[in-house]
Amino acid sequence: MGKVEKLKNILKRMESAVVAFSGGVDSSFLLKIAKDTLPRKSLLAVTAVSETYTGAELKQAKKFAKDLGVIHKIIRTNELKDERFTKNPVNRCYYCKYELFKKLDRIKRDYGFDCVLDASNTDDIKDYRPGSRAKKEFGVRSPLVEAGFSKPDIRKFSRKLKLDTADMPSMACLASRFPYGQRIDKKALRMVEVAEDYIKEHGVSQVRVRHHSDIARIEIEKEDIKKFVNKNFCDKITKQLRQLGFKYITLDLEGYRTGSLNEILK
Repeated sequence: MGKVEKLKNILKRMESAVVAFSGGVDSSFLLKIAKDTLPRKSLLAVTAVSETYTGAELKQAKKFAKDLGVIHKIIRTNELKDERFTKNPVNRCYYCKYELFKKLDRIKRDYGFDCVLDASNTDDIKDYRPGSRAKKEFGVRSPLVEAGFSKPDIRKFSRKLKLDTADMPSMACLASRFPYGQRIDKKALRMVEVAEDYIKEHGVSQVRVRHHSDIARIEIEKEDIKKFVNKNFCDKITKQLRQLGFKYITLDLEGYRTGSLNEILK
């Protein structure tokens, strides 16, 4: 049995589901398969909006859900009101996921759905993911993990399905740009979002601006590093990021990698 058929069989046994839908590569693929498997009224996509979620991501999520023809609900989460989250401890992700899954669990019960699903894949379980504890507490299912989907698998099958998210850059909560122990607030999150948007506007699709207080550490794909050799390009990026409040602008020569701020934990 192929992975897609295995995934469909897992979803069929659920009968109805609430999908935590960010609009990214993984959740879009999961939502598409769920839409093809479950009756329309048995599926609800829920997107959680907060200061840690970018406007570009929300726009993408709305468009994808509309084009797919699924019922889409947008809710608000309030991580920044939780001091345990804003202090940015190593288990910060737990408090964020707890807030999200608590709201999704309430929606599930209020509307009579069977399950809450997230779009974790097998690559995610190799990294430090304290949010997985919140998943267990609320009984959230990860059908992509259960069916054995890795990130490359998801991209491959998304291309076969002609999903416009197939080759979209990986996305992550803006809070992941801050070293553990450095306080997270609305202003700093906005600095990161605007900085990344500006760099993307200049032809760099995959970018992370890690916020080290006065220092912006830019991670991009290694093949894009050559763009920073151009003086005019560097001057534009430096000027914009300094206007945002950073005093020093650095380029990480190791390039973009997921979970780079978890490297200190290993």
